[in-house]
Amino acid sequence: MTTLVTGATGNTGRHVVAELVRRGERVRALTRNPSAAAAKLPPGVELAAGTHTAPETLTEALDGITRLHITVTAGLAEVGPELVRRAVDAGVRRITVVWGGGVGPVEQAVADSGVEWTRLEPQEFMSNTLTWIDSIRAEGVVREPYDFPSAVVHEADIGAVAATALLEDGHAGRAYNLTGPQPLSLHERLAILSEAAGRDIAFDRITHAQAVDRLTATGVSRADADYVIGWYASPPEESAKVDDTVPRVLGRPARTFAEWAAEHADRFRDSAPTPVGTAP
Repeated sequence: MTTLVTGATGNTGRHVVAELVRRGERVRALTRNPSAAAAKLPPGVELAAGTHTAPETLTEALDGITRLHITVTAGLAEVGPELVRRAVDAGVRRITVVWGGGVGPVEQAVADSGVEWTRLEPQEFMSNTLTWIDSIRAEGVVREPYDFPSAVVHEADIGAVAATALLEDGHAGRAYNLTGPQPLSLHERLAILSEAAGRDIAFDRITHAQAVDRLTATGVSRADADYVIGWYASPPEESAKVDDTVPRVLGRPARTFAEWAAEHADRFRDSAPTPVGTAP
C-alpha cells in the first residue's frame, strides 16, 4: 500500500514522509518542484509533481494510493472537498488531515468522506519560531504584538501522530488536539532559544496593526493576516493547556521546545538573512 503526502516538503509534511519511510512504508510525495524536493526528503520516496490546490490534475498522483495525508493550507478551502472526493473515488480508504485552525470545508469533507479519517488539531507549531530568523540574525531582536503562554508542539510529533493514524487501527473518527509538554510564554521561549543559540535575544513589542501589515507585506492576504494575528490577540484556551494525546498515541513523551531549539540553533547564529517559510 502507498501513502500520498500533500505538502510533502512543508514544516509538517516532511515529517510525515520521514516517519512513514522510517517505518518501511511506500510513500509518494506531492510537491510543486520534485527536483528540489529530492534533496529534502529521504531516499526511496516517490516524487509526484503537483499541488493539492489543483485536484483536477492529480489523477496520476492518486493512482494506486490507499492512504492520504492532507495539510490544510491557504487556497485549499475552495477545492479541498473536490480533492477528498477524487481521492476516495481513486481508492483512498484512510485519510489524515492537519486542520487549518477550525473545521472548515476541507475538514468537513474529510469527516463526511465515508472512509476512515483522523483530524490533527495542533494549536501552535514550534516551527513558527523560524519566522524570527532574519530579525534575530541581523539584530538579535524579536518583534511581536503579544506574549502569552502556548503549549507549542514539535512538528515532528505532528508527523509521527499522522503516520501512526495512517498505519494503525483505532484512530478512525478521532479529532486529536496536539500540544507540547509545557505552556511557554514568548519570553520563556526566547530564553530557551537564547541559551541554545548562545546569544542574547531581545523582545520588542509592536502593535496589532504593525503585525498585520508585516504579514501582508510578505504576500499574505489581508483576510488571512487578520485571522493569524487575531489568533494571537485572543488565543483559544486549548493553546495553553497541555494535552496528553502525543504521548498517549506515540508511547513516548512529547518533544520539548528545548529540543527543538537545540536542533535549529545554528540557524539563529549567522547574521546573513535568509528567506523563511511559515508553518502550514
